[in-house]
Amino acid sequence: MAVNAILLSDFTDSRFRAAFQAYFAELEVPVKDWDGLFREMNEEGDNLACFLPEGDSALGFLQFQMTGFSNWFFEEPFGFIREFWVHPAHRRQGYGSLLLAQAEDYFLEQGAHRALLTADPGAVDFYLARGYEKAPGIRAKNKMEVLGKTLT
Repeated sequence: MAVNAILLSDFTDSRFRAAFQAYFAELEVPVKDWDGLFREMNEEGDNLACFLPEGDSALGFLQFQMTGFSNWFFEEPFGFIREFWVHPAHRRQGYGSLLLAQAEDYFLEQGAHRALLTADPGAVDFYLARGYEKAPGIRAKNKMEVLGKTLT
């Protein structure tokens, strides 16, 4: 597998857009205004993606951002994995692990020692096998399972 991921901060790449639309179609999430969604992703300014291009299409992507917990005394930066997709024809070939590792490396480079995400029930085992653990006490607004990993 000699594929290099590209770090995207501008979501105008047509290959990324097509992959993102395929991901939402797979989830059966309807979107009325794709241009508006991609514009919003760009305007938020802190969205990034590890993207695996293949010619005019994509093997997969992992969208993420740096964020953190903060109160009047403590701060903890962490990486939040937002969206993650590998083309169905390329699953179970190591591309998902590659994307996840690249995002985790980015988090560490930015000073975060924890990654958090929510996972569909069918994806939990993938994350558990890569060192993630269920994160009791952290609730997601989307009611999905929260998983976390301490990064070293």
